[in-house]
Amino acid sequence: MAKGDDALARKRNKVRRKRLRSGENAVSARVAAVIASKRRRKSGKRRMCEGMCFSLPTPDDPFNDRHGKKHKGEDEPTGGRDEHKRKKDWNTKKQPAGKAGASAKSKATPEREKDGAEYDRPSKFLVVCLNAIRDAVAAEDGGGGGIHDTGSWGVELWNCCSAASPSDVLDTSGECATREQTAWLVSTACDIVARKEKLGMVVSCPFLLYLVPSQAKAVQVRSVCKPLKSLGIHSVSLHPGASIEHQISGLKSCEPEFLISTPERLLELVSLKAVDISSVSMLVIDGLKCFMDLNAGDKLCSIRDAILSNPQMTVFSDPSDRSVAALATSLFRARRITRLSTNDSVISRSAFVIQNIHVCPSKEQKAPKVKEILEQILNNHARKTTKVLLVAASDHEAKDLSSSLKLQNCTVTDDSHSNSFTICSSVGLMNVLVKDWESMAMTNVEDLDTVLVADLPPSVDEYIEILTMASRHVIAGEVHSIFSNADTSLAKPLSEVLTSCGQVVPEFLKDLESS
Repeated sequence: MAKGDDALARKRNKVRRKRLRSGENAVSARVAAVIASKRRRKSGKRRMCEGMCFSLPTPDDPFNDRHGKKHKGEDEPTGGRDEHKRKKDWNTKKQPAGKAGASAKSKATPEREKDGAEYDRPSKFLVVCLNAIRDAVAAEDGGGGGIHDTGSWGVELWNCCSAASPSDVLDTSGECATREQTAWLVSTACDIVARKEKLGMVVSCPFLLYLVPSQAKAVQVRSVCKPLKSLGIHSVSLHPGASIEHQISGLKSCEPEFLISTPERLLELVSLKAVDISSVSMLVIDGLKCFMDLNAGDKLCSIRDAILSNPQMTVFSDPSDRSVAALATSLFRARRITRLSTNDSVISRSAFVIQNIHVCPSKEQKAPKVKEILEQILNNHARKTTKVLLVAASDHEAKDLSSSLKLQNCTVTDDSHSNSFTICSSVGLMNVLVKDWESMAMTNVEDLDTVLVADLPPSVDEYIEILTMASRHVIAGEVHSIFSNADTSLAKPLSEVLTSCGQVVPEFLKDLESS
């Protein structure tokens, strides 16, 4: 007797279920239920009770006989965003093909703008990454609470890294990055990767290259990145502590988003073509002074040359050694940077800023001294455009200086409305902004490379404020100060500031301090 269609279908389903339960094709009960529901949907044999999962009873249909469907002639409920969406779809259907395409294009534009607007603040995924690292650290040694304590520093770092035009970062908090700083840095990289993938962009691997001076530091950074694996971010540590064959096989088996390595091992793997770093998007150099002590400056420059893209760079350096500034300049390649620090110490916030104290016995000799210093600054920054802030005691003194500055072989263009002037010569171009101490509170000095204090303030605290606020976007800045006989009371505190910052104290200041 021939079997019916229902019997054949049952037999096929029995064989299919047996195949799914056995061998490599075995799936979980949840996945099997999803597959079965999908098949029922495609065949049109959904159970009546399944409609309750997608619609709810209403006063017009208390037994849900319609399963959420509306009869013809019934009005749609007025409901804000849903109603607006239905009207927009209906208008799109009625339009001709050309207008419909234009409408679809205008609809996609706000979506892109919405995605771009999310870059104004860190996403929830960044907080998830930070919490994962905090919980892992707390489970190991009971710490981890300090990660959120450095939130202000972390948000500033995120702003620099995720901007439309990312800014390089020079951190002078200490010799190397702390665990909290590393947590914020790798979480920021995770946030950027997630946003790019959400927008459909292809993220290069490795995305982040984290250079460390030693194997111990590599292990420490790897322990911070390890909790991110459950969130889909893989990291690989490369150092001389493991065989190079083992590391080559590991790199072939996966494509890590984060690469933590010492310079020597990385260059060795690059020469063997085991890893490609030409498309790295973020480069971190942790402990620039340590690399200099190991004579690894040339290796850092070689790695920087191997990266063909224009990566966002973050460098952690000891602020006490001014010789680091030359290596940092070669790595940043005269690009705009942003200085960051987790502490408010004068030495950290004024790192690599050169302080020059000039002596001027009388007030009559002050204007010629200012001319001399400006000419010196102009010659030291040849073929460049230099921004200089000239600070005077009062508005009257500022106007007198502006009107009396006529440099040799230079053209001075005065702007009386903004108290500024421009010096043009064959050597270079200098923009000078003249301010008095009363208006300094409303002046943004972060974009100014050089400051010339013609009249020292009554308190050294005001001098420290200018010293720590200027040159925020350059590696090495300059602060010139003219010391006169009226500034004798500032000799001792000014000498203490110079000593704490590792600057040379002039002999006349030492004599005044001892007298």
